[in-house]
Parts: sequence; structure tokens; C-alpha cells
Amino acid sequence: MKQQICKDIYWVGALEWSKEHFHGHELSIRHGTSYNSYFIDDEKKVLIDLVRVSHAEDLISHIEEFVKIEDLDILVINHAEPDHASALSKIYARNPKLQIYASRGGQISIKRHHPQVENINVVKTGDSISIGKRTLRFFEAQMLHWPDSMFTYCPEEKILFSTDAFGQHFASPERFVDQVDQKGLWFEAEKYFACILTLYSAQILKKVEEFSKLGWELAIIAPAHGLCWRENPGQIVEKYVEWSKGVNREAAVIVFDTIWGGTEAMGRAIADGLAEEGVSYRMFNAGGADMHDVMTDVLTSKAVVLGCPTLNNGIVPTLALYLEELRGLKFRNKIGAAFGTYGWSGEGTKRIEAGLQEAGIEVVVSSAKCQFNPSAEDLEKCRELGRELAHKIKGS
Repeated sequence: MKQQICKDIYWVGALEWSKEHFHGHELSIRHGTSYNSYFIDDEKKVLIDLVRVSHAEDLISHIEEFVKIEDLDILVINHAEPDHASALSKIYARNPKLQIYASRGGQISIKRHHPQVENINVVKTGDSISIGKRTLRFFEAQMLHWPDSMFTYCPEEKILFSTDAFGQHFASPERFVDQVDQKGLWFEAEKYFACILTLYSAQILKKVEEFSKLGWELAIIAPAHGLCWRENPGQIVEKYVEWSKGVNREAAVIVFDTIWGGTEAMGRAIADGLAEEGVSYRMFNAGGADMHDVMTDVLTSKAVVLGCPTLNNGIVPTLALYLEELRGLKFRNKIGAAFGTYGWSGEGTKRIEAGLQEAGIEVVVSSAKCQFNPSAEDLEKCRELGRELAHKIKGS
């Protein structure tokens, strides 16, 4: 069935319903994903982006509802990561005369992955090509989220093909954001930003400003994963700006691991202190929680509180994974604290504090720790930590 995005522009991509992880096991996904490719039926027959090679036959069958692969004229590769370009070998084998448009970084990536491919035309911001009744304009979008990333814009339809920016891992037979459950969709959009794009917040702000100065009107944003934005498409751009600036709710995320229950009891007491001061929180056991879901909560929460027992003169491996993820993502404008139990040495909280600081999270209250299981006095100190942290969250 032909799926129209707007006049003469169609979705010809592929859906992967059962996929639970992306980038190997680096990112969990709850709603499957889509690999979005778009066909423009103009005087020139144009394809915008491809799919993962495992879904090449889906792509080919969808394209050939309109035109034979051999009759395609132009392929735009906005981003040459394998989930968007590994099907190129299948397409190119049938149409070696195909004219390919990509950024300079895209050309390098394509040639590394597909050395047989020729006819690569390098474009930069401000370049454009005529495809008949329509024009395609190009905009370099480095680090959203690869150095080769670019956007393609069709001014006649006011549609922006935004590659990995503004997308979601969300498989659906529908093609537009406004057609599906909003809670699930927005969670995936937020998670996508938190776990893939947060590190590049400074570049995002710079590129959004640069793009805004072009004055290109937007009726539709068509990303390379998930659904298209057509009702107020600027709303997702505004959210990217907000998330990139590190705008936070008065909220905390508490992540702990525990061996005999003592550290969990400390975490619950800290949570009580936060609640007493009217600060919202979410609490997760590092051993059972989905780390990427937790990072989605971290994105918009002011404080990150981590705790575990001291183990082998350090911290438990489950919590070390969280510190490494926080270090890599470099969330902006966060404050934090540490807590934990110990048997004999007690280095764990210092290691957590050092990890938070390495992640750019300011440690604003003294850590809470106790030997073996916490006493009533220890738990009251934890509640006081929560109260003190709540004041810091509120800026008082």
C-alpha cells in the first residue's frame, strides 16, 4: 500500500517490530523501530535515504510500486550509518548510474563501506539541485549525530528530511506523530535524544540557530526513524533546544544497588527527605532497571543521586555502568549526591562522587554512608541529605 507523506512524496521504508536493542546492545527500545526512506515522484525519480541491508527487499518492493530500481535517478544519503545506508549495495548493483548526493563526510563513509560505489556528488550548506517541479536544498548538520549528517529540504512542499535528528525508535503502520498514542511516542522521542544526542547539545544549539537564520518554513519534518511531524512540527525543534540547554524539572533520580538491604533503606530515607520538601523523585534499582529508561528521566531532572555498598574497595559493577553512561552523555546543568553502606573500608561513596564529577554533575551535599545496616540515626541523616538536596534543587 502506498503511504503518502505529502503530494508526490511517499514513505518506502521498512519496519522492524520485534527489535529490542539498537547499536548492538547499547540502547534498549520498547516499540520496535522503523528505517525511513522517502520516494519523490517528480521529473527526476528521487530516493531520500535507505534502510538496513537486512530489510533491503522491503525497500525494493516499496520503491517498485512506483518505479523500477533501474529507473531511479537520484539517491540522497543524509547519513551513511549502516541502518540508513547498508542497503546501498543492493540498490547500486541494479543501478550503477544512480547519482548519489552526500556530504563530504558522507562520501568518506560511503566509500569505506561500499568501495565499489561511484557517482557520489558532494554537497554543502546552500547547495541545491532541481528535480523537476521541485528543488532539494542541503544543510550540513554535523554531529546530529554523526560528522557526516546533513538535512535535505524541499521548499515547494516545506518538508525537511532530517535524518537522525527529531526521530524516535517507534514502529507503526501510521506515518505521523499525531496518529498514535502521544505518551508512548513522546517518551521514545525523549529517550532518543537522551541516549543518542545529549552529548552533542552544544552542536545542536549551534545548528538550530544556523538553520533558523535560513528562514526555511516547515510543514513536515520527516526523520529517518519513527514518525513524521506535521501538526506544529516546530514543537520537536523547541524540545531539542530545551533539552540541549539542560532545562530541568524540580525533580531527582535516585539509583541504587544493595546487597543486604541497607543501601536501599538509605535511598528510601533520602527520597522521604526530598518528598518532605515537595521535590518529586523516581527511584530505581540499578540491578533491575533499564538504564536507558533511567537516563530518559535524568534528562529532565535536576538531581542525580547514586548509592551502593562498597565492594572490593570500590563500587558494585551495576552502578559503575551508570557512572560510565553519565560520563559519556555529559548531561547539562545537573547536581548530585552519593550514599552507601560499607563493611570495613568505605571507599564506595568517594568513588561515586568522583564519577559524578567526571560526568559534569556538581556534588552539592556531603555523602551519606554508614557501616553495615543503617541505624535510626543514620536514616535520619539520609532524610536530612534529601531535605538539603531539595533546597539545592529549588535554588534556595
